[in-house]
Amino acid sequence: MSSSAENPTLTTEITTPSTEIATETAQSAKKITLKTSDDQIFEVEESVAMEFATVKSFFEDAPSSTDTVPLPNVPAKPFSQVIEFCKEQIKFKANPDETEKKKSNSEFVKEKTNEDLVEMIPVANYLEIKDLLDVLNQAVADRIQNRSVEYVRSFFGIDNDFTSEEEALLREEHAWAFEDVDED
Repeated sequence: MSSSAENPTLTTEITTPSTEIATETAQSAKKITLKTSDDQIFEVEESVAMEFATVKSFFEDAPSSTDTVPLPNVPAKPFSQVIEFCKEQIKFKANPDETEKKKSNSEFVKEKTNEDLVEMIPVANYLEIKDLLDVLNQAVADRIQNRSVEYVRSFFGIDNDFTSEEEALLREEHAWAFEDVDED
């Protein structure tokens, strides 16, 4: 994928390690142009674009359309990471090895910052990529498990709107929720 501050066009290519996938890719080498909410243009292989249920339904509703598909709720940065995930998932469709898939998914989320994960969740939800949504939600759950309220607020960028007295009262009423919390 190439990116430049002066050139808002981003291009992604799918690489094909096996001849079985290469044959399928050669037959579906058609590119789909997708436009994000921040006016970035992505040209992706049709096989990758069809991983996005939202895009797939766009073409089912208008099969002869060759226009750019607008993605109004999708910013470019998390979208490029979503494309990266989907390209990996296509490899597992040709060779369904659950152990390798889990390992790949784990490596994918391990490389991501908390901010990256939080930004990708609404993109995966909008594009209706169930596998990615499951992976991201589990990664977030793992990262906030047994963490303090302050950590979770920071993780999601939530401001504390309770007064000190209100928070103290809530901590007293729900003391069980603050037991066995890891240090931040």
